Amino acid sequence: MSIRRVALLTAGGFAPCLSAAVGDLIERYTEVAPEVEIIAYQYGYHGLLTGNYIVIDDEGRKNAGILREFGGSPIGNSRVKLTNAKNLVERGLVEEGVNPLEFAAEQLRKDGVDVLHTIGGDDTNTTAADLAAYLKEHDYDLTVVGLPKTIDNDIVPIRQSLGAWSAAQEGAGFAFNVIGEHRSNPRMLIIHECMGRNCGYLTAETAKRYHELLGTKSWAPSLGLARERWDVHAVFLPEMKLDLEAEAKRLKDLMDSQGNVNIFLSEGAGVPEIIAEMEARGEEVQRDPFGHVKLDTINPGQWFAKQFAHLIGAEKVMVQKSGYFSRATNANQEDLDLIKSMCDLAVECALKGESGVIGNDEENGDELCAIAFPRIAGHKAFDITQPWFTGLMAEIGQGVEPAEVSAEH
Repeated sequence: MSIRRVALLTAGGFAPCLSAAVGDLIERYTEVAPEVEIIAYQYGYHGLLTGNYIVIDDEGRKNAGILREFGGSPIGNSRVKLTNAKNLVERGLVEEGVNPLEFAAEQLRKDGVDVLHTIGGDDTNTTAADLAAYLKEHDYDLTVVGLPKTIDNDIVPIRQSLGAWSAAQEGAGFAFNVIGEHRSNPRMLIIHECMGRNCGYLTAETAKRYHELLGTKSWAPSLGLARERWDVHAVFLPEMKLDLEAEAKRLKDLMDSQGNVNIFLSEGAGVPEIIAEMEARGEEVQRDPFGHVKLDTINPGQWFAKQFAHLIGAEKVMVQKSGYFSRATNANQEDLDLIKSMCDLAVECALKGESGVIGNDEENGDELCAIAFPRIAGHKAFDITQPWFTGLMAEIGQGVEPAEVSAEH
């Protein structure tokens, strides 16, 4: 297949890889196939539905490397689910009675796109596969090559999604300043809430990196500068059993002995319990266009703060969320190396007409390859039995038991 025009699209929430991935794709095409025109849809599937795109000109190609220094997405994201016609009609993106998937597919045909590069999570990439399937049924060949973006690192069967390492590193730095507040009041409870609806990876990785960061510092216990006060005292994930009473007893002992407690909390932890309480009171649980509970409306951090403040006798409570701070940072060197290797392969596959999502395939010896779309799924649970995690939890003195119910909500 002769490739004349390639389109780039970033979608879903931000992660510290989008800007660098856009830059790397542009540079790689310019290096190996400079004759191929590159366009970028603005604001993800929103731009595809509205036909809103820019053409990457010579100046853009020349400056593409600058994008590695920034977070966010220079071409814009949105949360658009093409199978939720009702929501799209309400937002004025399609008219009543129009099939959004077909409408978007026809827009790709109209725009003359031969290759679509999607940078997003499982919804973003599987939706792109649906678009390609529709076009193939209508005698139009579209190659779709996706890149795995999610700070939750929860795409099946991909070992490491882009941006997750950087987000955890930024979260650890965020926590260092937040936990510096622990001597601002006697009996201080600090909750550091991380993103992670159904997967606790980011919280666990952030806690590990923060714990390791403390190991690089010098301490002066006789002056009150004690590592024990700065350390992680508890980690709560969606995949772990929530035993408030047992943990409260352990944490109260810490509060009594050292005067503060620091908790790393995944925003999806305890959500089934919170939902049950709300429904028992007759309150409506709000959901987004994807059917997910709107976590900001139920506020897990405040719920945990309320539970533990009473049980451990906290005089002051502080809840801080690192999510937006972490997800919009630029990629660190670990991620930049991974992004580069995936983008190079993405372009190679595109030029060969091979569709799929680029990633290290956990089910095939971590081989970096184009993984067929039917094998891609979301909500991969974090494995709480991994030695690095169980080791961390043993060091902070917290037991680890699997949750009794599914974490998906």
